[in-house]
Amino acid sequence: MDEALTSHDWDVVIVGAGPVGGHTANLLSKRGQRVLLLEEHNEIGRPFQCAGLVTPNAMKQVNLYDTILEEVDGALIHGPSGTLVPVGTGGTVRTYVVCRKLFDEAVVKQSMVSGATLWLNSKPIHAETQEDRVNLSLIRDGEEIQISTKLLIGCDGAHSWTRRYFKMGRPKELMIGFQTEVVGYQNRKRWLEMYSGSEIAPGFFAWVIPSGNDSCRIGLWSTADRLDGRSIEECYHNLLQHPLWKDRFSDIRETARYCGPVPSGMVKKAYKNRVLLIGDAAGMAKPTTGGGIGPGFEQINGIVDKLSLAIDSNKLSEDKLKSIAKSHFEKMRKEQNRARSLRNLLVSDCEDDELDRNFEQFAKPEIINLINQVGDIEKPVPLGMALIRKVPAFRKLALKAGMKLIFS
Repeated sequence: MDEALTSHDWDVVIVGAGPVGGHTANLLSKRGQRVLLLEEHNEIGRPFQCAGLVTPNAMKQVNLYDTILEEVDGALIHGPSGTLVPVGTGGTVRTYVVCRKLFDEAVVKQSMVSGATLWLNSKPIHAETQEDRVNLSLIRDGEEIQISTKLLIGCDGAHSWTRRYFKMGRPKELMIGFQTEVVGYQNRKRWLEMYSGSEIAPGFFAWVIPSGNDSCRIGLWSTADRLDGRSIEECYHNLLQHPLWKDRFSDIRETARYCGPVPSGMVKKAYKNRVLLIGDAAGMAKPTTGGGIGPGFEQINGIVDKLSLAIDSNKLSEDKLKSIAKSHFEKMRKEQNRARSLRNLLVSDCEDDELDRNFEQFAKPEIINLINQVGDIEKPVPLGMALIRKVPAFRKLALKAGMKLIFS
């Protein structure tokens, strides 16, 4: 065997031991790769910065049903003036609410069972790409050490060290998410709620997600330009004090709060020589919901077999990674861009009066039936296209906006 191939400490080093990093480590370990997972914190699943929703498709891949706190059959979506659009069917699970700490820990444990190694309290501080390897300098438990790897994968989230260090661009959008954990909200069992309007979630929506034991997660997201100088907490308080809905929130008691970025819009190039970005690090969060676990899983699933063969041969140049990833990544990018265009058309670029008119359309029984038939939390574009084709008011909006991207 070539001496160069025997002198690497690891075949793959993955920065970030969240669910996408853990899943990536598991897939590659199962294919015989020597994988090291690096996690900068001293435990998995902390800090918690997510609504904690996992789609049935993603859950099926990891089979971690024991981490589920609640099953969700649908959403009660409220327009700015109170128009209600109930989406979903009782008894048909649309998504799961999980304990993210247990879920993250279990995904990482699966990778370790498959052969991966986990180092906590470990973060890279310097990297040098050479012809046959990446040399990494790490701080582990306060001490600097040196390791080498054939391939470096950044699964290190919105603030990705890997993406910034290797100057791999920025996600198209960076939303701001804010969430509290509360008790005392009287919700409809197995349903989440969504609230819209410029005072509470400009351009986006707020949510109330049941999280088990009579607790709920209340949150919202938006962008800095749409917040226009307001703090995200101010919008949160506007939700709690909104004249239409304040009675629902009057008895809540907050037990925790979180705030964090939501990166959406794949970076221009998610690969360089011996470096690859997966998940939030690559800007894979859905522009319609902010969910990142499903897209991260899909991103690595589509390339893992070819990627593992390239690792075996240690042929991991930028051109090689491009040949492996470009087709799959570009398909995901196009889907993401179309979903964003639809979101902007129907929600984000609308003033409250426009949004109210859209909700009046959404609330029609035939449209609710269409949403329930076609709607998919993972793939929103087919529903958006169906709405544009079958609802004259939305078709006029699309044509007026010149939606070339949607019709491409």
